[in-house]
Amino acid sequence: MKLLTAAALALAAFGADAALAHERILFVGNSFTMGANSSALRYRADSVEALGEANIGGIPAIFERFAEQAGFEWEASHELRGGSDLAYHLSEKRQAIDKPWDVVVLQQYSTLDAKNPGNPASTARDAPELARLVTARNPGVKVYLLATWTRADQAYKPTGHWFGKPLATMAIDVRRALDAADAASDDIDGVIPVGEAWQRAIEAGVADANPYDGRDFGKVDLWSYDQYHASAEGSYLEALVVFAQITGYDVRRFGAGEKAANELGIDPKVAAALQKVAMEQFDDAATASD
Repeated sequence: MKLLTAAALALAAFGADAALAHERILFVGNSFTMGANSSALRYRADSVEALGEANIGGIPAIFERFAEQAGFEWEASHELRGGSDLAYHLSEKRQAIDKPWDVVVLQQYSTLDAKNPGNPASTARDAPELARLVTARNPGVKVYLLATWTRADQAYKPTGHWFGKPLATMAIDVRRALDAADAASDDIDGVIPVGEAWQRAIEAGVADANPYDGRDFGKVDLWSYDQYHASAEGSYLEALVVFAQITGYDVRRFGAGEKAANELGIDPKVAAALQKVAMEQFDDAATASD
């Protein structure tokens, strides 16, 4: 809830075209922030600083591209490793992360716990510890937890932990675990509800609900070919939600001609529809926090 209040204030403050001061943002996570298995993975990789795996653009690069168009000055860096959880970054990449950032976005493993899906224990332990680390370096840093989406393979395949449950269940479980970590830590400033925005896109008829039964005409598939990671459209929606929540900028202002969407090969009409979904998610969350 802290994030939503801050974002609502930011929206009022940044509604005009005035540029923000230069800000440094760090993304910590795995393939879900990389944009793996889509055109987002290598997108403008040379525009962002890699503290871990190189030649990756992903959400950090899309975020920077949005900032350029909005007239904001953001410098994006990332410490990303496929298949990793927050415990890995804490134990193996502490030195790289331990710098004076303005904003840090932390993304946990997609099932919360790779060996015990749905278990929030490691998130409750590691997210606050990472937040303490960066806050000790810069007390003014804003730390956000990125709540990811329901994996279709986890929801529709019999081997999935969330098999047989409503599609939104996995995303809600992830969100609840991150909300609990947020509530328990004074160093965490909120949760970015990407998974809920995905569900909103599906319920609005913009995105297809089940990639295993064929794609409905006129809808996009937010999942990549593995029904696990995000497609280009899914990564684009992810970046839109992150940008709206962190900066307060109304992403609908980008419109169908938005440059990152064009460069990622996304239909202009789809880009505009996803912008609308992202901002509706922001607006609803901000209203709920009032």
